[in-house]
Amino acid sequence: MSPEIESAKSRILEAVLEQAPFEGWSWPTVEAATAKAGLDPSMARRCFPRGVGDVITFFVADADRRMIDELDRRNLNEMKIRERIATAIRVRLEQNAPHRDAIRRALALQTTPQHGPAAIAGAGRTVDLMWRAAGDQATDFNWYTKRALLFAVYTSTLFYWLDDRSPNFEATWAFLDRRISNVMEIQKIRGRLDKSFAKFDAPLKRALANLGRRAARYQSQ
Repeated sequence: MSPEIESAKSRILEAVLEQAPFEGWSWPTVEAATAKAGLDPSMARRCFPRGVGDVITFFVADADRRMIDELDRRNLNEMKIRERIATAIRVRLEQNAPHRDAIRRALALQTTPQHGPAAIAGAGRTVDLMWRAAGDQATDFNWYTKRALLFAVYTSTLFYWLDDRSPNFEATWAFLDRRISNVMEIQKIRGRLDKSFAKFDAPLKRALANLGRRAARYQSQ
């Protein structure tokens, strides 16, 4: 992507974020934002060829970048894992506090079938980046479970935050702490179950194999 297009996209997005709370996320809003940014009208389609969905995708990617830049400045390695995750989510929401109304309007659009898959994919990339910033190196099935759990924590906290009117979002941070506590308990229980079932892994496989052979003999009779 050329520096010209990258700069134009950022300028258009900035103007869209100012207008979206009032006008919503639509192509006319993007065109008006392009004019407000002092750009040629053709730049709207050059920057966002697939329409307003491209603008939201760019906004999420830009928020991801800003979040990681800030997390890189934090001493996450000195924190417990739950503190790292809480910090990542808190940084993400605090950085976007000026755009809560625009985000609310974007989420309303993303619930539609046309934009839903991109919304889920975007949130999935965000939580993956959060886990990576927290130092997660999982490559097995645990990779999926961790991201699924964080997806639930992040999205539920996001929706809570959108309607939070408490000073400095104190209610949101308390909600986030409770959700992370729940997830940590789930992880502990899952770890104990994994260890317990591991002891019976071989006998269980033999039992299932025997059942399978018996079923096969019964069906052949």
